[in-house]
Amino acid sequence: YSIMNYNKVIVSGHLVRDPEGKALPSGSPLTTFSVASNRTFTKDGEKHEEVEYHNIVIWGKLAENCAKALRKGSAVLVEGRLQTRSWEHEGTKHYRTEIVAERVIFGPKSASEDGSTSEESPDAPQENKIHYPTPEEEGINPEDIPF
Repeated sequence: YSIMNYNKVIVSGHLVRDPEGKALPSGSPLTTFSVASNRTFTKDGEKHEEVEYHNIVIWGKLAENCAKALRKGSAVLVEGRLQTRSWEHEGTKHYRTEIVAERVIFGPKSASEDGSTSEESPDAPQENKIHYPTPEEEGINPEDIPF
């Protein structure tokens, strides 16, 4: 009996801040941002909503594209793997769990992102309007992703 190891996560939501892009001393591009995703549930007949914040880390050409195209409020779907880092600061060990992105799908641009205004009702369902571009449409060559 063998159990396969598997580490895959998919989250969707909106960026809570602009992406931070930089290059490591080796020249490798790195971009980080946080995504907020909402969970709605009913407990004891009352509707509740929780927000979860996810730290995203992206490497390579995909990192460069995300740093250029995304802004605070951008809708994204991120697919990747969980990674927990640890470090010590002033004698205390700290941990941070992040999603190392392998794929990022950009959602529709909001009026604040593209400068246009929408005449559609804000209550209209968004899922029918989303175009999920392929990596090729985004100018991303999957061979350029370093993992």
